Parts: sequence; structure tokens; C-alpha cells
Amino acid sequence: MQTVGKEIAEVFGGRVRVRVCGICIRNERILMVRHQLYGADEPFWSTPGGGVQLGEPATNALVREMAEETGLKAEVGRLLFVNEHIQLPLHAIELFFEILEFQGDITRGNDPELAAGKQIIEDVAFLTLNEIKRLKPSQVHRLFTNLNSLQDIFEINKYIPAS
Repeated sequence: MQTVGKEIAEVFGGRVRVRVCGICIRNERILMVRHQLYGADEPFWSTPGGGVQLGEPATNALVREMAEETGLKAEVGRLLFVNEHIQLPLHAIELFFEILEFQGDITRGNDPELAAGKQIIEDVAFLTLNEIKRLKPSQVHRLFTNLNSLQDIFEINKYIPAS
């Protein structure tokens, strides 16, 4: 089992966190962000997203998170499904939304909750499912475990319980 770094555990752990995530597919590629969530030797790829702030509607949070992490201005569509992630000290309820459109150029963003020298975002890229499948299961969000195509994302059960 992977363990998160001390700073990640302090900033994001020890509580249930509501996260929003964007599913942005273009030309058979999905927008992904590579983090150092589990340390420098174990990159972790997931769709862009992050925590909802108190008083912030979920779709507004996703627009903010997309801009922070990828530099893109996104138009958020429908809620696709909910994923529950429990890997103590992290516990997240993740709301996955479809991204209908986006504007701007992709840039590697940052995480405002972390200090300048402690940033964990390493890369932002559109990846094919084949590129994702070549990663170790520990290096990619579990959402991609059983997909045969990126279009399968739109058929996922509405709630994915923690495993």
C-alpha cells in the first residue's frame, strides 16, 4: 500500500474531503495531471481536480481547479459519477463531471494549499488509454482499471465504493 508524504497528510488528511474532478476527452485522449502524491519515485496520474471550498458550488470549484492545475478555462457539464477514496489518512468523496469545452493553452499549474517549494504537480498532458494502461496500477487513478475505451467512462456506475 502506498503512503502519502507528511505534508500531503497534514494538509489533506484526517478528514473527509469533497473533491471535484474533470473528465476532458479530446481526440481519443483524456486530460491528466501527474502528481508526486506518493513521493518523487512514484508518480501518480489522475484527472484534474481538487477540493471544494466552504460555500463554493461544486461546478465553480471544478472551474477553479482546472485553471489552477492546467491553465484551462473549462465549461463544466453533467455529473457523471461519484467515487469514494479511502486510503488513510486520506478520505475523499470525488464528484466526476464532464468537461464540455475548454479555452486556453495547457500549462503545468500549482496547488495553492502547498508551499512554493512543496508543489506536487509535475506534468499535465492528454494521454491515450493505451498510454495509461502501460502505467503500473499504483501510478494511475483506479477509475482507469477496467476501461476498454475512454468512452466507457460515460457508462460507469453512478457510485464507486471504496475498495
